[in-house]
Amino acid sequence: MATDCPILVWMLSLNREYSLEEYSECHKVVAECVPHANIPFDPPNADSFRQVMTHLLPLLMMRHRRIPRAKWRDCVTQNGKHWIEQTPDDMPPEKFLHSMIGYHLAFETSLCGMAMTQGIQRKVVNIGLGIKQVAVEPRGVSVKAYTESMSHKLTATELSLLEPSLGDEVVLRRLCIILSLKQAYIKAIGQPTGFDWARLEFNIPAKTALGDNHPLQGWEFRIFRAKLGVARRDVLVEEHYQCVCAFFRGTKESTFVWYETVKDLESWVQFINIDQMVKVISKLTA
Repeated sequence: MATDCPILVWMLSLNREYSLEEYSECHKVVAECVPHANIPFDPPNADSFRQVMTHLLPLLMMRHRRIPRAKWRDCVTQNGKHWIEQTPDDMPPEKFLHSMIGYHLAFETSLCGMAMTQGIQRKVVNIGLGIKQVAVEPRGVSVKAYTESMSHKLTATELSLLEPSLGDEVVLRRLCIILSLKQAYIKAIGQPTGFDWARLEFNIPAKTALGDNHPLQGWEFRIFRAKLGVARRDVLVEEHYQCVCAFFRGTKESTFVWYETVKDLESWVQFINIDQMVKVISKLTA
């Protein structure tokens, strides 16, 4: 099973402030090579920078595979799921069929990510990435108040797993795991922004996943964390993120796979930062 649609994730840490020159250079490449992203030029807007950097990840991945930009095209399904199709050239038909690369992009605060897999088109598009910063919003509110503000996205069972008596740290981490699981699944099936998150239920201790009270079968949920050191002006801040990659494998059961250490992640998750991206930016259009 591991050789069928192997999963790779690229994580880009926005670990420092960016310059106008860096924004302009990166935006120019996205405008030229990823026209469907259609990101307005807005250098002071940090969200715009996040979008630009996230949309560079597929270009970086294809560059890493030594496939020139002219040799592949970005395709999209009716419900907005993206995959990359390479030009067949001298590829045998069977190899071409299994050369499709499905991917999903996500970002939050200082972390941009891309989850991708390769295989036949109808399989590879069923991939999603969820990223949730382990922090309350807005800053300064209590964990209890933040949990209550998220309760419309949760089921009664999920709320029962977030009892305040467990302590703020446990409750916040559990909440972020549940929300990132839901986000990854919703994106993997290509649902729009208005999807009702409470239709889904993830009971972590019981290792069950439900959609409209029916078991979600055939899904693989890879759950991992990311810890970033981010320079905010002259101060280095540590940020924690809960991440989930969801992929439909079509097996009888759904599985939750936990990756707790850096060593666990080395084989399939690659971390890079702004400097590393900017260093190769001029090569991404080739």
